[in-house]
Amino acid sequence: MKIGVPKEIKTHEYRVGLTPAGARELFLHGHTVLMEQNAGTGIGCGDDVYRAAGATIVETAEAVFAQADMIVKVKEPQPQEIARLRRGQVLFTYLHLAADKAQTEGLIRSGATCIAYETVTDSFGTLPLLAPMSEVAGRMAVQVGAHCLEREQGGAGILLGGVPGVPPAKVVVLGGGVAGTNAARMAVGLEASVTIIDRSLRRLNELDLQFGARATTLFATAEAIEHAALAADLVIGAVLVPGAAAPRLLTRAMVRRMRPGSVIVDIAIDQGGCFETSRPTTHAAPTYVEEGVVHYCVTNMPGAVARTSTFALTNATLPFVLALAEKGYRRALSDDPYLCAGLNIHAGAVTHVAVARALGLEYRAARDALAQDGG
Repeated sequence: MKIGVPKEIKTHEYRVGLTPAGARELFLHGHTVLMEQNAGTGIGCGDDVYRAAGATIVETAEAVFAQADMIVKVKEPQPQEIARLRRGQVLFTYLHLAADKAQTEGLIRSGATCIAYETVTDSFGTLPLLAPMSEVAGRMAVQVGAHCLEREQGGAGILLGGVPGVPPAKVVVLGGGVAGTNAARMAVGLEASVTIIDRSLRRLNELDLQFGARATTLFATAEAIEHAALAADLVIGAVLVPGAAAPRLLTRAMVRRMRPGSVIVDIAIDQGGCFETSRPTTHAAPTYVEEGVVHYCVTNMPGAVARTSTFALTNATLPFVLALAEKGYRRALSDDPYLCAGLNIHAGAVTHVAVARALGLEYRAARDALAQDGG
């Protein structure tokens, strides 16, 4: 199979769909890897490194899309990339469709087979291709939140860990999944006062055992969330409903009542955000102030640490890329129900129920769509 890896074009997105090691693995299995020129420079890997791994360097993105049977990316395709997709071609990347109807409609029109990293599952009921970036985003949330609390950034001028005689900042983490746990771990390490809120009692018990007295755990109710947020210096939104839009946990009225100069970091912004006042930002202009609160809502947070993120992501995606390349998408999806859970759009049909529900579109079961198309 010919696997194409274009250079990412989202604002300040420096990750790339494959590391040189990933390209070499595919090459050793007899596949052709087409890398767009300079696609890996953001992670410190130039074209010569990819050539040495067996990849073929292609001058333009147009040529990559035109020649490849499967496109492997990091971020959701931008409009000009969607226009290059074709029926029968496989797109394997993060999509986050529930918050982006325009992208969804474009992918439907393309006729391509679109598999989303963020909805691929495993036998443990987790999301193995989302987890690496959730780990990165969770850890980053605390360091960017601490920076935003500085007075020059619009914050209240609070040091996250305090100093002797001065109390630390109060950090509230909404969601105790992978991103939330990593955020809590970093905040605890910096000696902040940390509260984690989740709706799963089992998860709260696990977090209590992990952090002990270093963090407080609360069951998620509207009252608990509001009370904690109003007292917080930094609120991190880390909630996730796989494939669906993120639930709105703080209304504008609640945000208005938060302390002036406090900070919101919305990790869930890819899925629409979990605060009513959230709107997508970029690394070029990452923050804004709304209702007196600094908001950090960058939709590709891990792109800022592109090398770490790319290597972590390829570690997780490579087995699936290999399966798709070795077997072809029909057999790979048929053989692996967990990979099939990642199929969001196929041949003009929405094949993930949460995406269809979020956008008010017609849903067709993945296996039915594949069968109807001749699989």
